[in-house]
Amino acid sequence: MINISANINGIRYTPFLCRKLHTFNISELSEALSKEATFILRVDDKNQIAMSWWVSAKRTRSYPYTRIYDSLSFSGKKLTVIPIVKDEGKEGDRDYLQWDTVSLMSLLSVYVIISYYKYAEKSSRYKNKITSQKFDVEQIKFEMKKLLSYQSDALHWNIEQINNVGEIGKNALASYEKISNSLAIEMHSKESAEKRIKELLKEKEAFMNLSRGLAQKAQQRESITVQPKEKLVGIKAALTIKNYLGGNYYFTSDEIEVNKENISLIEAKHSKENKLPSIGDIKDGLLKMILFTNLENVKIDNKIYNPIPILKLTTGVGFDIKNISGTNKEMLNLLKKEAEINKFRIIINNNFFI
Repeated sequence: MINISANINGIRYTPFLCRKLHTFNISELSEALSKEATFILRVDDKNQIAMSWWVSAKRTRSYPYTRIYDSLSFSGKKLTVIPIVKDEGKEGDRDYLQWDTVSLMSLLSVYVIISYYKYAEKSSRYKNKITSQKFDVEQIKFEMKKLLSYQSDALHWNIEQINNVGEIGKNALASYEKISNSLAIEMHSKESAEKRIKELLKEKEAFMNLSRGLAQKAQQRESITVQPKEKLVGIKAALTIKNYLGGNYYFTSDEIEVNKENISLIEAKHSKENKLPSIGDIKDGLLKMILFTNLENVKIDNKIYNPIPILKLTTGVGFDIKNISGTNKEMLNLLKKEAEINKFRIIINNNFFI
């Protein structure tokens, strides 16, 4: 496994593919959360926030990076809501929030509200699984009011949110217990969840260290696993990014290629059909480009390399870029502009598009 280290001291990036966001009043927050993944929330006559939310605390589910990306063109405060834990019932998954997720949002100047699910419905397909989970909207509104008068940056706000995970965790487990009783659904072990939360509660640093360890293990698994949908040529690598506070972020690069003093860091997105990957996949890849285009001091075994970020798009047989028209052509033109302005390259089916 190739291990790459790098630093990020700040984020400079201009997005062009953010979709137009609908605006909701704060009285419509429940409706907004049920309809939109990212939206503008009008809190009062003077304040608006670009708001997104994560379906799960795990960053590989439901394109959370796409939701974040769509908020980045908003000039005011950007906020995302993340559940501290999501339990889908004994026949489903259970995911926990990790510090690396919160710290990445801090890097992107996105404020985080750590929340929990309060309501759910019984799955029609599985005996012990729940669906249609909904946040505690009043808790989100309470935190949002505090955020409006908060004068410091996203980093300090997010650290304060981490300090409150104890109370939020208790509320989350109490809610799942009520959901379990009301729907007659068996959930995952409450004891193991309590143990996990207690480990996180010992102190903020312990929470960070535990989550980093889990993220690092996930990075190691991913760096040696090629998903069936990925069409990769180069070597997969583990990428550890350190920010100005000394925090570590564990990622992978789908492919790397080393050529003398240059190292290409490639994020790959694939479509089985004879068309480009979905806009969700592309935006997910662009969040990696935001990171890769801001890397400094990129090293392998203490040797410094010049990073070349590349977004690689591959398709099924029969795709011809000359046949792209309409909205897809417009999207591709904006993607090209984003690459030019932010200085990354694009490969489409092994040919450089820019």
